[in-house]
Amino acid sequence: MVVDGRQVLYALLMPRWLTGMSGHGEPGGTRLIEASALMKRYGEKVAVRDLSFTVRPGVVTGFLGPNGSGKSTTMRLVLGLDAPDSGRATVNGKAYRDHVAPLHEVGALLEASSVHTGRSAYNHLLALAQTHGIGRRRVSELIEMVGLSEVADKRAGQFSLGMGQRLGIAAALLGDPKVVMLDEPVNGLDPEGIQWVRNLLKGLAAEGRTVFVSSHLMSEMALSAEHLIVIGRGELIADMDTSDFLRRASKKAVRVRSPQATTLRDLLAGPDVDVVALEPGVLEITGLTAEQVGEEAAANTIVLHELTPQQATLEEAFMELTADAVEFQASPAAPAAEGAAA
Repeated sequence: MVVDGRQVLYALLMPRWLTGMSGHGEPGGTRLIEASALMKRYGEKVAVRDLSFTVRPGVVTGFLGPNGSGKSTTMRLVLGLDAPDSGRATVNGKAYRDHVAPLHEVGALLEASSVHTGRSAYNHLLALAQTHGIGRRRVSELIEMVGLSEVADKRAGQFSLGMGQRLGIAAALLGDPKVVMLDEPVNGLDPEGIQWVRNLLKGLAAEGRTVFVSSHLMSEMALSAEHLIVIGRGELIADMDTSDFLRRASKKAVRVRSPQATTLRDLLAGPDVDVVALEPGVLEITGLTAEQVGEEAAANTIVLHELTPQQATLEEAFMELTADAVEFQASPAAPAAEGAAA
């Protein structure tokens, strides 16, 4: 089991660890992930098509796309696990294979289950550390930081999905890297663990790291990511700040609640303004800003109990933008057979 009192443990360890990142995260230098015209085929299947983007330091960049969109393939291309048919991917100005000590340049988690199942959590990290001359103290600090101290000597093959994720994150951070790249890092974590990962990623970005994270949990990406790169069918769909992404998908409507809703509706209705009664006393107004609605209500002494600009959620914005890029779609539920039990 993971140790009790983890919140206290993280609060004590994370600031000490984050502020101790001077070894390989010194100010200056290149801290970028760059993809340039990447192309990758598997037989007849085009997994990545002419994909170019730059992941910059100082912010958490979310990497989004439907299943089969090419996210995992792209990450493998960045790490040199697959070779592109054309194009180039670099980390900190070099191909991954050209770095003398890659764990100090980029820490990655692509598949948490990719560990020697008979090796303990501690020995798994120690084996990785010894390839780069990293000491046992660093291994112990990371075991403690991710909350695995009580199971450090347990075989990794016996770990739950969440415990495996924690071990994978520890491995990614082992070399104190300038760049952190994580594929679905919160899979299997409980709410406290998800919040811990969120705070960790933001802390890494605040230290000037380049943080690149893929996830299908839109609600979590909305809280974590300041910038988004969205792909579909292997092609770039969007590369913009999260706020701009949401604004692009929002219908620019205003929700108003007022005991004088009917009077306000009649006052605002016009050729370029659409007013819809959502329920008694509640209106949705399209074509005017919240400021314009508020000023018009004040000028006519109309009481407002609510005046809220409506903005799409990240999930809604993502679904709208990628609607034509979904490769695997479930069929609608089949109707129940006639005479079947309810």
